[in-house]
Amino acid sequence: MGTRAWALLCVLCGTIFLEGIDVAMMAVAIPAIRSDLGLATDTAAWVMSGYVLGYAGFTLLGGRAADLLGRRRMFLLWLTVFLAFSGLGGLATEGWMLVVARFVTGVAAAFMTPAALSLITTSYAEGPRRNKALLVFAGTGAAGFSLGLVIGGLLTELGWRWVFFAPVLLAAALLVAAVRLVPRQDGPSARRRGFDLPGVITAVGAMLLAAYTVVRLEHGLHDWPLTVVSGLAALVLAGAFVVVERRCPDPLVRLGILRQGAVVRADLGALLFLGAFFGFQFVVTLYLQEVRGWSPLQTAVALIVMGVDAVLAPTLTPRLVARFGNAQVIVGGFVLAVIAYGLFLPVGMDWSYAAMFPTLFLSGLAFALAYGPLTIAATDGVAGSEQGLAGGLLTTATQFGSAIGIAAVTAVYGLASTGSGPEATLSAFRVALTVPVVLVVLGTLISLVSAREARRAARRASQVSSVSASHTSANPAQRSGGISSWK
Repeated sequence: MGTRAWALLCVLCGTIFLEGIDVAMMAVAIPAIRSDLGLATDTAAWVMSGYVLGYAGFTLLGGRAADLLGRRRMFLLWLTVFLAFSGLGGLATEGWMLVVARFVTGVAAAFMTPAALSLITTSYAEGPRRNKALLVFAGTGAAGFSLGLVIGGLLTELGWRWVFFAPVLLAAALLVAAVRLVPRQDGPSARRRGFDLPGVITAVGAMLLAAYTVVRLEHGLHDWPLTVVSGLAALVLAGAFVVVERRCPDPLVRLGILRQGAVVRADLGALLFLGAFFGFQFVVTLYLQEVRGWSPLQTAVALIVMGVDAVLAPTLTPRLVARFGNAQVIVGGFVLAVIAYGLFLPVGMDWSYAAMFPTLFLSGLAFALAYGPLTIAATDGVAGSEQGLAGGLLTTATQFGSAIGIAAVTAVYGLASTGSGPEATLSAFRVALTVPVVLVVLGTLISLVSAREARRAARRASQVSSVSASHTSANPAQRSGGISSWK
């Protein structure tokens, strides 16, 4: 790739890095924010959940808006909104201000991230070039999260408001560069095509209620009727959305994309993989701080090895994809994740860091092998006019996956907690650690199906090529460039 192509990729990757460090730093800073502002437990929880609700609730709409209203326009607009509300969060003096700021920041990320992903898939030619760009994009996002844990710990020492202000500075630099580098490739306007307002209302309503239901799962059986009602309401609205889309001449989401098995399997695989990854990281963080008594900064430094994918995703993974194929590399990533999380199941009260290191390193390596190729698979073969939609579906899957993973381990931990004291806490953690293992086992099964389908497709392509070659060798006129009878 040329200099300008790399510069554009750096800007687009910068936004996923920005999103990653923003989430990670907030996770580290919450205790300090709660103490300084005197927040109630539920308000502090909603500072995190508000972001998830905004992100997961609007990602599908965000991806389609990039296709309909223009990728460049959506990218620049929502990067600006992200910058503004991150800054407002740093100025907050009340809990509700923080919750509102985080919710709107999540909505901004829901529009900005799919736009960035679709800009990559439409700016770089399909094949090795695009694959390289997507692998760099995926690795940068993971690096943002891993480094955000450490950066968040350091900034929190200076004052928690810097956790909000630091992303403002990075977002401002990215915005200035993006204005110059992001190409003008706006798609057809919504006005010319017609805008599916009923589809927007039902989609956003269903996604918001689904996200709220997932967040509610963290409470286990507490107020379970509310969780059930919100889940049922989400299903009703999802059904209404399908009915609306089938009847709309210009639907928000062309339902036919959900019949592309490879795309659906990639999205489901990403959901399971991210759910396991973040669920595991959440449990390990609690183990190190609550059982072992490590500080947030010590914990962040210990977990930074999981960010090894930032180095391996753009260097090792492209070579493996070229050598073995995308589907096989995804299978390898899932298998490594099963091994990594399985090794941590017998975690002890006084495990040394050396005992934890294999799991932490292997989980980062698994991320490098699986996530980038899943991103490729989720957008491969999709028409250019629907790349934003494909990116929105993938981002929706990853956001719901991370939320489901954390909610599931939290709920299982709560149900398994039958006593007080370090031993009871450790026992509950061990039970919760089975959740990531189950998720990646399911993901392995799905990835094996994709690998089998990829082998079948390769055999069919080989057979067609052989037949074509035999026709060519049997037809002298065709060999010399003449017109064959079937051309």
